[in-house]
Amino acid sequence: MVPALSLARVRPLRIGVIGSWSGPYAGGGRQFDAGMAVWLAAHNQHVAGRPVELLRRDVAGSAPEQARRHAQELVEGERVDLLTGLDFSSNAYAVGAVAAQARLPLVVMNAASSGITARCPFAVRVSFTIGQVTLPLARWALQQGLRDVCTVVADYASGVDAESAFVSGITAGGGRVGAMLRVPLATLDYSAYMLRLRELKPQAVFFFLPSGQMPASFLKFWRDRGMADTGIRLLATGDATDDNYLEGMGELADGLVTSHHYSFAHDAPANRRFTSAFQTEYGDHLRPGYFAVAAHDALAAIDAAWSSPAARGASGDRLVDAFRGLALDSPRGPLEIDAHTRDVVQTVYIRRVERRNGRWINREFERFERVRDPGV
Repeated sequence: MVPALSLARVRPLRIGVIGSWSGPYAGGGRQFDAGMAVWLAAHNQHVAGRPVELLRRDVAGSAPEQARRHAQELVEGERVDLLTGLDFSSNAYAVGAVAAQARLPLVVMNAASSGITARCPFAVRVSFTIGQVTLPLARWALQQGLRDVCTVVADYASGVDAESAFVSGITAGGGRVGAMLRVPLATLDYSAYMLRLRELKPQAVFFFLPSGQMPASFLKFWRDRGMADTGIRLLATGDATDDNYLEGMGELADGLVTSHHYSFAHDAPANRRFTSAFQTEYGDHLRPGYFAVAAHDALAAIDAAWSSPAARGASGDRLVDAFRGLALDSPRGPLEIDAHTRDVVQTVYIRRVERRNGRWINREFERFERVRDPGV
């Protein structure tokens, strides 16, 4: 163990964190903070033997120019050692260009567009990609005999990625897609879409909407317009039933089948430790979702990479290379960083929303192991 006096002389590791702490997506920033706080509390507030300074910059939603300016200020003014955070892919692409120019690692905590690590040679992703969690759901749907489907997605990059992955999975298995409907971001009135789906009456509807108000509103219209009585099955990615919002959605989501890489209810020792620490720190008013587990795992990956013998004192390409091939025992399950793509490889779970012991959870009942992003 390093003596306390020596630790006091170690230069802090300065980490720039870019995310949403205001506006409609502020819950993501709070989850980033909580996930990092839980990891740091378990590691004496140190990463790779160094104290940590987290320099937060608020970008409320998709605003790539603002994200780029913040990244430049963190790199040039604050002299950070590394950049992380990033909830929106548009912001990640902008920050990725800054990271590449500065030759600093960028550890992506959420942004889920397939092209991020390919476009930015200094980016490492610990979250997921939309295609990675969507394609297994299409394969599962085919296994259930659901071959005639429609899709409803938010009209932005991640929504288009989800649409593409689900449609390609269904059609590759001989299924049919009757309609691909796109809705503007922030849509809260789905009357016209419900009417169209009722007319088409597919076997199943797949929807992708960013976590928060949009999925809850969609599910309310689904219930109020009696769509469940038509016999149409409803499927979604786990963004729709983000654990951070699930208690508030309650019965609206009851029985909804989703696919994702993390559930608060995941039954494994690492997750029990994580959720117990979260409960101790935040009580019942904040439940960890996939933003929090990614922030936790980002610090775990940074610690492992910086602590490796090859990375000691390294910068630039050598430091990024230290992330390649990392394997972590995450609260979500086994997590790897692909040595070639620097992208995440992980288990994707099929889950169903249920009420257990008075709480709404995403209960995992099937899994697809070691899933890579199908877009690379």
